Amino acid sequence: MENMISNFASYPPLFPQTSNPIWSIDVAKPINRIAGPDPLPVIDLQSFSLIKLSAACKELGIFRLVNHGIPLVLLDQLKDHAKRLLSLHFTSKQCLFTSPVSYFWGTPAPGVGGPQNLNWLEGLNIPLDKLSQLQTADPILDSFRSLLEEYGRHLARLASTIFEAISKNLKLDPEQSKLNLCKSTGQIRVYRYLPCSEANQGWGLEAHTDSSVLSILNQDEVGGLQIFKDDLWLDVDPCPNTLVLNLGDMMQAMSNGEYTSVKHRVKLNKHEERISICYFVFPSENQLIQSSKYKPFTYSDFRAQVQEDIRTTGFKVGLDRFKLSS
Repeated sequence: MENMISNFASYPPLFPQTSNPIWSIDVAKPINRIAGPDPLPVIDLQSFSLIKLSAACKELGIFRLVNHGIPLVLLDQLKDHAKRLLSLHFTSKQCLFTSPVSYFWGTPAPGVGGPQNLNWLEGLNIPLDKLSQLQTADPILDSFRSLLEEYGRHLARLASTIFEAISKNLKLDPEQSKLNLCKSTGQIRVYRYLPCSEANQGWGLEAHTDSSVLSILNQDEVGGLQIFKDDLWLDVDPCPNTLVLNLGDMMQAMSNGEYTSVKHRVKLNKHEERISICYFVFPSENQLIQSSKYKPFTYSDFRAQVQEDIRTTGFKVGLDRFKLSS
């Protein structure tokens, strides 16, 4: 219990100041998990099927990637380094993570949301094209940078492979597709979801869709991810040595609504922290996205509208802002 208590100093100040203190958690209580049927289709990159990929994109907009080619040791090292860095004292994290890595808490990304939309998490935002600018004397952070650079190369490969296959299925213009998925926009967010004694009173991450083209998730063994399908929330349990890929809003628009940007959320856990590492990739800033179902817009237009909606209404409206009237 001493280790857990000492770890409270690493939590952002918004979280311990609750009517049901986080330190009332019974950390000694065993966690029993009963695995249900996996709702996600599986895409095997060693026996790749365009037909299976198309079905997964149409039905759910999310699937598991197996035989993805990323060494298991790299995935484990990344999660271990993330835990160590995010377990630093809160004020130390504020000083250590300035540029290009930024530190945030209570919101799903830097500059998104506010106290009325408190998400029970903290995280790091890492733009991969600026990672080489991270110069540090801290050995753990320097090692983390090297791991992220290697991981980023793998993720760019996976995103390109999947997007090229999707483009074939949708018969997208090959030249336009080069701008529809821009590797230089790739960024990684490391999330630490904090345990909460009143796990049914809030969310690790509220229900939302991603604004990306593609998102690729590497999660630990704790679980908590849920997806929305047929008016039900379905658990997506962790599965060793697999990644979870979901389509974002940009992909839904590019596909004329044929493919789905899946709505998802993260449940809180009473007893355990959860670490997830997610990669997001976007179109070029000024690439015009044209669709029979949406007004023409650039990703820059979309992002600005999302930020304005969050500022004025407290939540993201997303693609509905651009939908053509029928």
